[in-house]
Amino acid sequence: MSWWRASSFKGFDLNLKGTGISNQSYTLKAFEGIHEISQQDWDACANPGRSGADTGIPFDPFLSHAFLSALEQSHSAVAETGWAPYHLALEHETKGVVGVVPMYLKSHSQGEYVFDYSWADAFERAGGRYYPKLQVSVPFTPATGRRLLTRPDAEDPELEKYLLSGLMQVAEQMEVSSVHITFSDKHQWDKMGELGFLQRTHNQFHWKNDNYSNFDDFLAALSSKKRKNIKRERRGALEAGIEIERITGSDLTEEHWDAFYQFYVDTGNRKWGTPYLKRQFFSIIGETMPDDTLLIMCKRDGRYVAGAINFIGGECLFGRNWGCIEHHPYLHFEVCYYQAIEFAIERGLKRVEAGAQGQHKLARGYLPTHTYSAHWIANKSLRDAIDNYLTDERRYVDEEIDYITEQGPFKKPEGEAESE
Repeated sequence: MSWWRASSFKGFDLNLKGTGISNQSYTLKAFEGIHEISQQDWDACANPGRSGADTGIPFDPFLSHAFLSALEQSHSAVAETGWAPYHLALEHETKGVVGVVPMYLKSHSQGEYVFDYSWADAFERAGGRYYPKLQVSVPFTPATGRRLLTRPDAEDPELEKYLLSGLMQVAEQMEVSSVHITFSDKHQWDKMGELGFLQRTHNQFHWKNDNYSNFDDFLAALSSKKRKNIKRERRGALEAGIEIERITGSDLTEEHWDAFYQFYVDTGNRKWGTPYLKRQFFSIIGETMPDDTLLIMCKRDGRYVAGAINFIGGECLFGRNWGCIEHHPYLHFEVCYYQAIEFAIERGLKRVEAGAQGQHKLARGYLPTHTYSAHWIANKSLRDAIDNYLTDERRYVDEEIDYITEQGPFKKPEGEAESE
């Protein structure tokens, strides 16, 4: 199936009767835009606790209909940028939509933060066609969370398995090379492995809130040297007359977005060549999810010179993008790490996810943490080769996390030497 045919392959229904996993009446439908699924139906699956119900599922801003819609409305995640929306919805004959999956038909591997370039290169050198592929993720967002979004009140413990089975059926019907589910939570990742998806692990640095009452309380848990370094960096960040503002909710204005977008584009041009997010995206989220958005902006001599955007979850502050038009020592650490920690403590959030990579985060209180992805590969030879590679990679990631954790910034138990 050619790329243009795959991108227009829409509207089909997959009846899950006869799949061997259920005899109930479920139908899986595909949609080429988030607007084709009602916000009420989507959010009832993605963030079921937002309505006030006690579901035990924390609010995830990236899975919300508003966030995904902003990506599509702004033409940031669309077919023209290589992210053709192809979302799935699982419908019950009487209960309606009971599960959804944020999915995209990809013509490249950019903006994913889980790298499979070598897989694509090897397969295509052997005469295969790796693209298009299916990607279950939040575009341009290496944040952990659920990927199989189901309604708890549907009261069917097998819904996630239905969605996984449906994903494989969709991939086979579309004749794509693979399905990739990235930055999944551990519980769903385990189920993916049970159904034959190849399992992959990675390492990110997350800050965890140990019931700190304030930033000084957090500092007190660190080794003496790390504590002094952080205090020195925080003082140094402001020495040039920098003023820091936290802006959220109705205080967000187009002036803020104009300034921040300038920072974002500058960083994007240097790192990626072409920034992923369009200017309109920021205006849309400023209108549709202002209370879930936090800008930390820096002023010098009355004008904004740097800033970072964060999204506020039910349990986590997610740091996303940083940029500046003036370089000042330690300012990046202050804005992206220390301000985020302070905000999380004030809001009672359990952790801060500050994006991908960055071992320099360790000295700032962020510890290595496993993240998870799963991969369905259609070609058996490619699947076997990747499976062997991932076995070794998982072991290496485990060893790396154990080693880095030992070098952590926190006080050691009495009798153990502190790391330098």
